Amino acid sequence: MNIWKSQSTPLKIRILKSCIFPVATYGCETWTLTKKDVEKIDAFEMKCYRKILGIPWTARRPNQSILQELGMKEIQLLKNIKQLKLKYFGHVVRHNNLEKLCLEGAVEGRRGRGRPRRRWTQDISDWLGFSVREASILAQDRDGFRSVVWEATSYKDPP
Repeated sequence: MNIWKSQSTPLKIRILKSCIFPVATYGCETWTLTKKDVEKIDAFEMKCYRKILGIPWTARRPNQSILQELGMKEIQLLKNIKQLKLKYFGHVVRHNNLEKLCLEGAVEGRRGRGRPRRRWTQDISDWLGFSVREASILAQDRDGFRSVVWEATSYKDPP
């Protein structure tokens, strides 16, 4: 029996979340996300949902109507990536190891010409609303940092 041609949408969603999304986001803790990357991640997730519902890309339906049909409030993939990255940040700053040294280290000399590339830590400070130094101090308290991560990635109703 072909699962993707069956009528069971909840089963397809469970397979998508348990098999396809983890493969697509493998190693996402180390990604530096730009606006273009965020748009591509959101587009991939919506493409998967449209495929499950059998809605062609030519059908002019807004994403919110598709999410409502699936019983979801928001897209989940980017939220999961943010949670994984923030959890990894907390893990790194709580331990004294090479990763922490690389994260906090500075490169000697002058930087090259042009616009500076986006840094991994800029995502952390943007999502949490703190500087990286404040976030690393906050991460020493595991339970407190866990609640801050949950707050930063939780769904907020639009005004």
